[in-house]
Amino acid sequence: MLEVSQLRKRYDRTDPNAFAVREVSFAVKPGEFFTLLGPSGCGKTTTLRAIAGLEMPDEGEIRIADVTVFSSASGVAVPVNRRDIAMVFQSYAIWPHMTVGENVAFPLEAKGVPVVEARRRVERALEMVGLAAFRDRPAPLLSGGQQQRVALARAFVKEARVLLLDEPLSNLDAKLREQMRVELRDLQRRVGTTTIYVTHDQEEAMSLSDRVAVMNEGRVVEVAPPRALYLRPRTRFAAQFVGQADLLEGTVVGADGDARVVDTPLGRLRAITSAPAWAGAEVEGESHNAATTGGVSVLIRPEHIELHARPQGVLNEVPGVIERLMFSGRIVEYVVMAGDQRVRVQGTSREMFEAGQSVVMVLPPEHCVVVTA
Repeated sequence: MLEVSQLRKRYDRTDPNAFAVREVSFAVKPGEFFTLLGPSGCGKTTTLRAIAGLEMPDEGEIRIADVTVFSSASGVAVPVNRRDIAMVFQSYAIWPHMTVGENVAFPLEAKGVPVVEARRRVERALEMVGLAAFRDRPAPLLSGGQQQRVALARAFVKEARVLLLDEPLSNLDAKLREQMRVELRDLQRRVGTTTIYVTHDQEEAMSLSDRVAVMNEGRVVEVAPPRALYLRPRTRFAAQFVGQADLLEGTVVGADGDARVVDTPLGRLRAITSAPAWAGAEVEGESHNAATTGGVSVLIRPEHIELHARPQGVLNEVPGVIERLMFSGRIVEYVVMAGDQRVRVQGTSREMFEAGQSVVMVLPPEHCVVVTA
């Protein structure tokens, strides 16, 4: 449904290396919820605006439903109004002098849709977002969450092939943002519109997306489904940007079946190197298999580490002492000193340890991941 190939965009013409976007390529399937995730300034919004036609790339090609809308090689640059897209901005862009219904009907009027058909589509869109009773209300009198729904209804009513969302939930408070995440995902699944979503919020990306493209310094670093991205990242940047993680520098000294034996500051650990069946075919880029020798990093998430009062007689046991803890109700966060290495561990309040207590950490080999990139 959408193909972006070798996209490049530079704002600062005085610096030949100052790219906002460089060699960005990805493809989005019909009906997919695809998210561009990354820190501020990584190029995700520039990429989205280039797809919409609001930015003119320097190089590359963009195709929507097999129609080329931009090509530097062919000199094609289809204007915004002729691209089969709808967009929701971070600021919602609600027309303050219009009612809710008039806001939603605006793109249909611009396209010359007959009045009867436009009214039917507006009513259906407002029902989808739960605002049918607000059709005649002035738009400025709505709450932030309601204005967001108006913006979504206005985008869906156009029935475009691709929906572009530029951090649409960032202006909402935490509770409303969580509610809108659920509603947005349910709505997108019902309608089936191919959706490109931009955010810096990892939780949003994980909970909404079919696949996530992690961006950094103008490049796509890694593309994978949320589960694979979190549990089996290929790159150091993705491992550290998505969720909490400790990366242990180490050296591969041997193999144990599909696992690698790695010397680390915590001692000799066994760690997995290949993605399981649920991730392998979908992780894009180079092979996930790690090198058999040499320097690597071992990823371990705090919630995957087990704490015990005594040795368990299993692989990857590491003795340590609890340096400090932070109790937040359901979750207890520990910092454990193992020699000179500090390790973060998350546990539940069902079984608690105290500061200064000697413990044994178990780092399950299936949750220790060799990262080389």
